Amino acid sequence: MVLGSALSAAAKQAEQLRKDGNIYFKKDRFGAAIDAYTEAITLCPNVPVYWTNRALCHRKRNDWSKVEEDCRRAIQLDHSSVKAHYMLGLALLKKKELDEGVKELQKALDLGRGANPKGYMVDEIWQELAKAKYLLWEDASSKRSWELQSLKEACETALREKYFLDDQPEDFLDEGSIAHMKQLEALRQVFRKAGEADVPAVVPDYLCCKITLDIFRDPVITPSGVTYERAVILEHLQKVGKFDPITREPLDQSQLFPNLAIKEAVQAYLDKHGWAYKMD
Repeated sequence: MVLGSALSAAAKQAEQLRKDGNIYFKKDRFGAAIDAYTEAITLCPNVPVYWTNRALCHRKRNDWSKVEEDCRRAIQLDHSSVKAHYMLGLALLKKKELDEGVKELQKALDLGRGANPKGYMVDEIWQELAKAKYLLWEDASSKRSWELQSLKEACETALREKYFLDDQPEDFLDEGSIAHMKQLEALRQVFRKAGEADVPAVVPDYLCCKITLDIFRDPVITPSGVTYERAVILEHLQKVGKFDPITREPLDQSQLFPNLAIKEAVQAYLDKHGWAYKMD
């Protein structure tokens, strides 16, 4: 009985310290907030929100190693913590661990969509994830470009050596020269084709929301067969009215279903054309 009372008192004190920390945080007194959350953790170390709150303070101070430490502890206590996975992802990106950072951000996004698909954090997480994936694509694209250029130059040199053209006058064209020119043009077409996926273009309309005109992130389909970005159509239903903005048919949130086919098509497109992750 005495032990139970002591634990209850500690929990109440820890919760008050959390509230104090929140007040300090809102006033940008991050050091004081960290102290309050640290005391709360000392009293009740198995409460994940105390760790994520302190991690958020460390994030504000750009102390990313401590962000990582606190978020890893929070995830041990609660595998479904959106904030912990999100901030851990950001911390790993700061360490240039792009692949691991992307994995954590993707986990945070999946969890966030399940908990609150139209919450502000979902959009924030997606933007950070998109930036990280764009960086991954940019790095891979640069390597591919260099490799293709090196291979192209090697192939052109090999063709030239095959036809012994180094010492021939520029205006001299025999059958060997003509064959060389045809093969050279064919070779260049092959390399142009190989590099097309890394050249930014216009994203196909069917992969874009009809309201935002941006590539889909979380597409949902209506009974009318029109696909919208989830957060956008939910905002429309809440602020404008319960009807389909294009067909004008009555529409309720319960009638929206994930468009898995479009979602898979978007992901396949982004996997092939990483430049499409870049946001204006």
